[in-house]
Amino acid sequence: MFFLYFLLFIAFYAIARHLIHKIRNLPPSPFPTLPVLGHLHLLKKPLHCTLAAISLRHGPILLLQFGSRRVLVIASPSAAEECLSKNDIIFANRPHLLAGKYIGYNYTSLAWSSYGEHWRNLRRIASLELLSSHRLNNLSGIRAEEVTTLVKRLARKDDQARPVEMKTALFELMMNVMMRMIAGKRKYTLREFHYLVDRPSSTGLFVPQFNFRISRYYGENVAEAELEEAKKFREIVTETFRIGGATNVGEFLPVLRKIGFKGVEKELQALQAKRDSFMHSLVEQHKREAKGGEDPNPEGEKNKTLIEVLLSLQESEPEYYKDVTIRSIMSVLLAAGTDTSAATMEWAMSLLLNHPKVLKKAQAEIDNVVGSDRLVKESDLTRLPYLHCIINETLRMYPAGPLMVPHESSEECHVGGYRVPGGTMLLINLYSIQRDPKHWPDPEKFKPERFEGMEGVKDGHKMMPFGSGRRGCPGENLALRMVGMTLGSLIQCFEWGRISKDLVDMTEGTGLTMPRARPLMAECRPRESMMLLLSQI
Repeated sequence: MFFLYFLLFIAFYAIARHLIHKIRNLPPSPFPTLPVLGHLHLLKKPLHCTLAAISLRHGPILLLQFGSRRVLVIASPSAAEECLSKNDIIFANRPHLLAGKYIGYNYTSLAWSSYGEHWRNLRRIASLELLSSHRLNNLSGIRAEEVTTLVKRLARKDDQARPVEMKTALFELMMNVMMRMIAGKRKYTLREFHYLVDRPSSTGLFVPQFNFRISRYYGENVAEAELEEAKKFREIVTETFRIGGATNVGEFLPVLRKIGFKGVEKELQALQAKRDSFMHSLVEQHKREAKGGEDPNPEGEKNKTLIEVLLSLQESEPEYYKDVTIRSIMSVLLAAGTDTSAATMEWAMSLLLNHPKVLKKAQAEIDNVVGSDRLVKESDLTRLPYLHCIINETLRMYPAGPLMVPHESSEECHVGGYRVPGGTMLLINLYSIQRDPKHWPDPEKFKPERFEGMEGVKDGHKMMPFGSGRRGCPGENLALRMVGMTLGSLIQCFEWGRISKDLVDMTEGTGLTMPRARPLMAECRPRESMMLLLSQI
C-alpha cells in the first residue's frame, strides 16, 4: 500500500509541476521532473552529447532541473544570439560552482568572476596589456622559435617514416610557448624521440618513448632536481581540465556534500594548492631577480614577459595588482592556452590523416605561397585561406569547449518568447549548434571548402568556438596564430600518414576540452623538397 501511495505522489508531483511550468511560461522541460533529482537521471558522459540528444527530442530551448539548480540549455544560433547579444549583460555572470571556488580563487579569477568592476578590470588587463595584437607581435619570436624547435626534433637525418605520438608533442609545444611568454623560461624540451621498435603494445602498434630534458629560456641544462618541477607543472595543467571539468553531483545536490560526497571537492582543494604554489614561485623568482639588480629581461621593453608586465603595473597600482591577482591571471592563461590549442591541432591532424586529398591541397597552397626555403611565419597566415578553412572546419566539428563555460542570469529575462528566472545557469551547446543540419549541410562530414570565401562566420552565432559577447575568449587571436603557424609548418615540412590502413579512430574522450579517446599516432617523414631547409635549422 505504501508503494502505491508513493507512486501516486510521484505522479501527482510530476503532473502538477508540469502544469505550473506551462502556466508560468517557462521554456519546455522533459517530462517528468523527478523530486530532488530533477533531470539528473538523464545525464551521461560526454555531457554535450547527452544534452544534444535531449535537445533533438524536446527542442533547442530547454529548462532542465539539475537537482536544486535551474539550467537553461541552448542548442540553436538564434537562441544563443538572444542570450549573448540582446541579454548579454544579464547572462554575463558565472554560477558558483566548485571549480570557481577553488581553481577560480573564490570566484575572483578572469574565468570565474561574475560581471562587475573587478571582472571589467581583469578583462581590460588581459585584452589591452597581455593579449593585445601589439603584445602578441612583440612575443612572436618566442612562438616561431618553439615551432622551429618542434620541426627540428621531428626531422630525422634519414628519410624513413617514423611514428609520432602527436598529443605529447603538441602539448609540450604549447606549454613551452606559454611558459616563455608568461615567465621567460621553458619547462620542457623534447630532446629526441626514441622508438621502441622491438616492443609493440598490446594493440600491435609500436609505442614511442620520449626522453624529456629541461632547458631554461636560453637552452642551458639545469639541475636534475627541476625535472620533478617540470613533471608537476604538466600534472597541474592536465589535472585542471580533468578535475575542473568533472561533473560532481554534489554541485546540484548540496545535501550530499554534507554527508560525505566530497571527493571532487578535496581534489580541487589539493589541485589549487599546487597551482598557487607554482605560480607563487614564479612571481617570487622575478621579484628576487629584480631586487638583486639582475635584469630578468635583457632584451628590453619589447620582449617583456607577461609576469614582468604585471609586476610593473603592480608598482604603479599596488592596491589593485596584488600578488593573488597576478597569480590568478597567470593560472588562467596557462590553463586556457595549453590544452585547448593542443587538442585542436591534434583533431586537425586526425582529420587530415583521414582526408589525404585535403592535406595535399593544403601543402600545395603553402608551397605556392611560402615555398621551401623558409618555414611558415605568422605573417603568412593571411595569405593561406585554405589553411584557415581547415582550422575553421576543425573548430566547427571539434570545438575545444563543446559546452561554453557556464553563464548565469542576474535577473529575469526572456529567450525565445519564454520567461527565464534570475539565477538560472546557462549552458550553450556549441556541439549541437555547430553540427546542426539546418545550418550546416552534411554536418558530420569534414568539408573545409564550406568556409571558402565565407566572411563573418560568427554572424547569426552559427559558429563561435571562442564564445561570444562580453565573456568571449580574449585569447582567440593568440590561439589562431599558434594553431595556424604550427599546422602550417607541420604540413609544409613533412609527409604524414596513418600508422595502419584503417582510418584514424575519431572517438571522443571525456573532459572539458573534448579530447580524443586515444592519443593520435601518426607516421611522419620529411618531405623531399624540404630536406635542405630541415638540415639547416
